[in-house]
Amino acid sequence: MSITIGVLSVQGDVYENILSTKAAIDELGIDGKAIEAKTPDEISSLDGLIIPGGESTTIGHLSLANGSLNVLKEKIDNGMPVLGICAGMIMLSKTASDRVVGKTDQPLLNILDIKLERNSFGRQKQSFEADVSLDSINIPKFSGVFIRAPSVSEVGPDVEILAKFNEKIVAVKKGNVIGTSFHPELTQDVSLHKYFVILVK
Repeated sequence: MSITIGVLSVQGDVYENILSTKAAIDELGIDGKAIEAKTPDEISSLDGLIIPGGESTTIGHLSLANGSLNVLKEKIDNGMPVLGICAGMIMLSKTASDRVVGKTDQPLLNILDIKLERNSFGRQKQSFEADVSLDSINIPKFSGVFIRAPSVSEVGPDVEILAKFNEKIVAVKKGNVIGTSFHPELTQDVSLHKYFVILVK
């Protein structure tokens, strides 16, 4: 059975995630493809979705404007696997606040029961790369790229913590939904994308 994984192509690291997903599919030898997905119809046909890093408020408002936010939520609620990266994890959360400006008024999917702080590690110029451990999904060492990254301060009872960095939660999982603070598509390591492809399969 062929699988189709979409990357929400409203704004952000779309191209990089398509390349990483294609590489993961090829390495696994799975029959599948990675495509851009933006409209409700395109999202409806997917087996899995990546919400990329970018500007979470922009991604949310544009998705709301073109009607895809409701379709997205319905698909995820019905079990479609989703990988939310940085801004994507913010979009999946129930509540988001900014370290500087406080609570933000932005469209959220309300999927992950997490409390989240935007720009938790500082602004653009404080971007960095660091090793994180995702032992519970058999990725003992992964080089995480943190760019204006959020962190999770609290998780609900149904949310599993996958990784921490400097005591801050930087990766979580709930069923078929994964959220990461860091950008796995900006490294040569496609192990997290491979894990996601297998989840979709």
